[in-house]
Amino acid sequence: MTAQTDTPGSVTAVYKVSGMSCGHCEGAVSGEISELPGVSSVKAVASTGEVTVVSAAALEDEAVRAAVDEAGFELVGKV
Repeated sequence: MTAQTDTPGSVTAVYKVSGMSCGHCEGAVSGEISELPGVSSVKAVASTGEVTVVSAAALEDEAVRAAVDEAGFELVGKV
């Protein structure tokens, strides 16, 4: 899903992640996704399971899935 962007040319995507229950979970997921090339911001919300990612270009779903897996959670898909 492409939505409003922070800077011209950037892409915003919202992902659903299962298993997050607290601020530590949010930080773990945000930290791993932030390391992907081109990512400029990540906001994870445990209460909704949504992770909003702003990047220079669309990210490969498998790269996002691998980052979420590394944090110990499961990527359900895009919202």
